[in-house]
Amino acid sequence: MEIKPSYIQISPLLGEIHWKENPSDSQLSMQLGWCDFLQRELGDQILDLRQGFTSVSILWKDVVAHSQFQNKLNTITIRPHELSNKIWKVPVCYGEGFGKDLDTLAKEKKLKVGELIEMHASVAYRIHFFGFLPGFMYLNGLPERLHSPRKAVPDRAVPRGSVAIGGSQTGIYPRESPGGWHVIGRTPISLFDGEQNPPVWANPGDRIKFVPISSSEMERLIENPPLPNYK
Repeated sequence: MEIKPSYIQISPLLGEIHWKENPSDSQLSMQLGWCDFLQRELGDQILDLRQGFTSVSILWKDVVAHSQFQNKLNTITIRPHELSNKIWKVPVCYGEGFGKDLDTLAKEKKLKVGELIEMHASVAYRIHFFGFLPGFMYLNGLPERLHSPRKAVPDRAVPRGSVAIGGSQTGIYPRESPGGWHVIGRTPISLFDGEQNPPVWANPGDRIKFVPISSSEMERLIENPPLPNYK
């Protein structure tokens, strides 16, 4: 059954298809279905498409195209996009000098460090979209026990490859950046390469599985970063 979205006109050229439901696989399949339709049928009338957890934003080339879309919106039938079966395996060294907030977060959650790691690594997280930084994956599926408010005072420099928790999400910093998430580990894998086409190796709908590795393995892989692989 299709999850019906609403449409919000933000400006004469900008509109947003919006879902009230919480992010889910079924909602994501509809969002990607809308993106497929818009690119295929109306791509020549659109300047930019941006996806969020519960929205698809559309920047139109002119007000006529925008108005025509709104008038026929309720007549459009969207085919859900079939979500990928790919599960990318991402090695992570938790703590041990690579996750400076791991111990503190475990104490706040009244968990042993090993329990937090096991819980975080137990999920195959679904990629919903990319944003914030080039190659930054917005992942859905963080266990509720690990939900954590962002830091009141962000860190000035979070290292590239840092795996972190913020709010109801977990993610990987593709490059060094200021950030307010709790850093629990790091991966040696590169998330973004502007000289490659495409510059990222995963797509919305794919899943990410974190695989704990030792500090000695991490040091070895930093010297010779592995290519990402999936099953």
